[in-house]
Amino acid sequence: MTISPSALPAFHVMTKPRGAICNLDCKYCYFLSKERLYPNSDFRMSETLLEEYIRQMIEAHTAPEVTFAWQGGEPTLMGLDFYRQAVAYQQKHKRPGLRIYNALQTNAVTLDDDWCRFFAANDFLIGVSLDGPQALHDAYRVDKGGAPTFERVMRGIRLLQKHSVEFNILTTVHAANADHPLEIYRFLRDDVGTSFMQFIPIVERDNDTGFQEGDQVTERSVGAEQYGRFLIRIFDEWVRRDVGRVFVQIFDVALAVWSGHKAGLCVFEETCGAALAMEHNGDVYSCDHFVEPKHWVGNIVDVPLREIVNSDKQRAFGLAKRTRLPQYCRSCEVRFICNGGCPKDRFIKTPDGEDGLNYLCAGFKAFFTHIGPAMRFMANELAHHRPPANIMYHMRQQDELLQAAFARAGRNDPCPCGSGLKFKKCHGRADPNRQAAR
Repeated sequence: MTISPSALPAFHVMTKPRGAICNLDCKYCYFLSKERLYPNSDFRMSETLLEEYIRQMIEAHTAPEVTFAWQGGEPTLMGLDFYRQAVAYQQKHKRPGLRIYNALQTNAVTLDDDWCRFFAANDFLIGVSLDGPQALHDAYRVDKGGAPTFERVMRGIRLLQKHSVEFNILTTVHAANADHPLEIYRFLRDDVGTSFMQFIPIVERDNDTGFQEGDQVTERSVGAEQYGRFLIRIFDEWVRRDVGRVFVQIFDVALAVWSGHKAGLCVFEETCGAALAMEHNGDVYSCDHFVEPKHWVGNIVDVPLREIVNSDKQRAFGLAKRTRLPQYCRSCEVRFICNGGCPKDRFIKTPDGEDGLNYLCAGFKAFFTHIGPAMRFMANELAHHRPPANIMYHMRQQDELLQAAFARAGRNDPCPCGSGLKFKKCHGRADPNRQAAR
């Protein structure tokens, strides 16, 4: 295995100690089908492999910190003793000055006081999957018997809060909830009480293999424009009242890029390849979304993790994100933040017929264009050592000016909002008496 001359100082591995095994049967889950890759397996990482992985992960990082990310399936199905042992091995192999972090993504159904005490004592960051209020969450997130899971998930979240465990919410955006952005956002903010959230689009290929193949999506998938509208509606509320107290991943990433930094999220980086996935038996794949035979890059029992991560095959996988970007994307005004999005979603054609356009392109373009003025304002505030939350006062001023312009507009005048429509066909339609309402 040839090693790239420029080894990565840090990388990310989504480790799946129970593979694709899960206690739920979420209808859109892309990982449950990976069970077929390992017939007759018990889907349990051995203690020997656990220690070897931790040792290699620490040795492979030249950066001053390393994060262990435990995923699935459902990683808590390994049992609490597995993670107690993991923490013990981390301390055993830790070199002086190295900071070690643990993150675990869970459906929260299995959590109890013992789990939460352990998470709190060992500073685990917990990601909880929750798709919104009960009806929206239960549309697709069901157990093996088809029963709803919302109440059990909420019980797990309350236990995390009881024990002061740091957690964030991962909400998938799909056909059943995408038309309810503010209902979801306000529920997470006000009822769940989380300050950290991310909204991940469900783009589910319609095929029998479970791999990233074909150019059709299932009816559960979110539409491109629909996803853009979802993000815009939430952003418009966030930017007016929640900057600095609620943190939405894609908003934070956008502000970082507008401020001249890297995105810090593989989806929007120019190249990828630094976020791999490891199965329960030590098999490593190029990406969590490409756990399939052609993207297998080695097994840590046979080849050191450092060599796998920095191999020519993995490097080529990461660089392909940039080299295969269609010309339509290269000339796009929001390429600097989008970079074509995740390669797993690049399966439609550009308007001129070139392959490789992201299925979500229309939504991303609408969203990033919409937030541009606010992002530039916040980036300027940061550059002058002022809080980006100043945008909220600025937005109030702009809204007041716009309301005044609505009040003065004639029915056949261009709408002051800049839509290009006549006032009577735009904001004037919602307010025939020309009251100042948006």
